[in-house]
Amino acid sequence: MNMPDESAVRDALCTVDDPEAGMSIVALGLVYNIAVTDDAINVDMTMTTPACPVADSLVEQSKAAIAAISPPGTPVNVTLVWEPIWNPSMMSGVAKEFFGWPG
Repeated sequence: MNMPDESAVRDALCTVDDPEAGMSIVALGLVYNIAVTDDAINVDMTMTTPACPVADSLVEQSKAAIAAISPPGTPVNVTLVWEPIWNPSMMSGVAKEFFGWPG
């Protein structure tokens, strides 16, 4: 199995839904950075608020989704970051429409 590229990692993360929003973490704009190297996959993501009660669960689900498409034993690092602070403008067009935010 080859290392997935950034697009494949993003697609895998599209399967991780924020249960409070009922939408993928990618559509919500929570994934900030994906870096695939020869020996690891690193993702920076955030939550809509630091008080998010499902943050740990979403990090673990994200790691599992990436590991499922990666060579066995590949280090998968998902780091919660708080800069920049998330805001609704980071959502995809579909998410903005769903929540009634202006495009």
